[in-house]
Amino acid sequence: MYPEKIRDKLKKEGIEVGDKVKVSKESEVYEGTLMPRIELGDENSLIIKLWNGYNIGIKFDNKLEIKKIGKGEKLGVIPRLKIKRVKKLPDVSIIATGGTIGTHIDYKTGGVFMCRSPEEILSTTPEIGNIIDLKNTERPFTLASEDLTYKEWQKMAKTIANELNSGCRGVIVTHGTDTLHYSAAAMSFMLRNLSKPVAFVGAQRSPDRGSFDGNLNLICASHLTGYSDISEVCLVMHGTSNDDYCLVNRGTRVRKFHTSRRDAFQSVNEKPIAKIWKNGKIEKSGIDYTKFEDKKVKVDDNWEPKVALLKTFPNSDPSIIDWYIDKKYKGLVIEGFGLGHVPTSTLEEKNSWLPHIKKAIEKGMNIIMTSQTIFGRVHPYVYRNLRLISEAGVIYGEDMLTEIALVKLSWVLGHTKDKEKIKEMMLTPFAREINPRTDLNSVVRSE
Repeated sequence: MYPEKIRDKLKKEGIEVGDKVKVSKESEVYEGTLMPRIELGDENSLIIKLWNGYNIGIKFDNKLEIKKIGKGEKLGVIPRLKIKRVKKLPDVSIIATGGTIGTHIDYKTGGVFMCRSPEEILSTTPEIGNIIDLKNTERPFTLASEDLTYKEWQKMAKTIANELNSGCRGVIVTHGTDTLHYSAAAMSFMLRNLSKPVAFVGAQRSPDRGSFDGNLNLICASHLTGYSDISEVCLVMHGTSNDDYCLVNRGTRVRKFHTSRRDAFQSVNEKPIAKIWKNGKIEKSGIDYTKFEDKKVKVDDNWEPKVALLKTFPNSDPSIIDWYIDKKYKGLVIEGFGLGHVPTSTLEEKNSWLPHIKKAIEKGMNIIMTSQTIFGRVHPYVYRNLRLISEAGVIYGEDMLTEIALVKLSWVLGHTKDKEKIKEMMLTPFAREINPRTDLNSVVRSE
């Protein structure tokens, strides 16, 4: 809340938070929307959201003049856009699930809230009406991505398959960025016989900001799903921090590398499949991908939820594994050091992970080893300690990302409890999640 002297000034001018205002101070003039005061900000500053989406603070004093130039938006009112269908364009459906790309500013509180329909998201990017024929919009749920469970993934897979099997050339899924790569991986395993494009898109910045990135991501995803022969589950997001182009990252080869950069997502252990520009230009990297065919996709969403992830660290207590044994977990992914190390030859026997791992496997738990290095692959034979862990029955996950291994293990355990079959399936690439060799050209981005 603004202090009393500012509230008196606003009341005198008939201005409420959310109204459109013109603020003059000496030779400077600003127009925009009056925002609530930031709790930790200077209480003697007016917060104005400019027409370009950026917020500024203006010091309040006797030299400042403020006039109301328009009525503010009502609480909860979100622009809605009905895109006119153009039958000659390719049929594509959009599925909205939540996340920053689907938020809208609340001018009463200054915060953002999630949109209630895909149409509200499309209001940010009306250009896609000239790229694709929007066949259908669906909203199976609206959740922040950190709140998703495998049950939402099952709903998502069924919704995507229904759209593809009803005549769509492709599907765009809007999603929160925090677990975007988990969902893309889950769909890569659940959607069998897939031969049409499924493009996951999100946004690092909300639509009220001038740096909103969801617009370009949606446009590039529309070009991919409407015209490209790239027909896998892909993640389509900014390739640079500017609005240059988007990268098409395979759904089982990508992760989020930054909390807020617009180019936060990067492929791991392989190049992106392609780059896409706003005008529809597509530049492929040369790696293999599934080509477009008009086939029926099948949903295979069997799932074992009692699978967990552990990260090793120096001086870690391996007895945490016993907790998962007691809770009757069926699978565990351990993110080890380097090539897949965990503490084994410690001076204090209690710090060794080996006996706890052996106990877990004897109790029926299935354990997969990945690496904290992210890039590269684990290897069970280079060092003695690695061989000890492998001989205990741990499956070394080749060059799979930890998140992908976690998702895949849950999916595999939904199909079989046979130890040999589990190992065979974990080491079989179902969605190009394992490469026989690591591409040395796929390296950490440096800028």
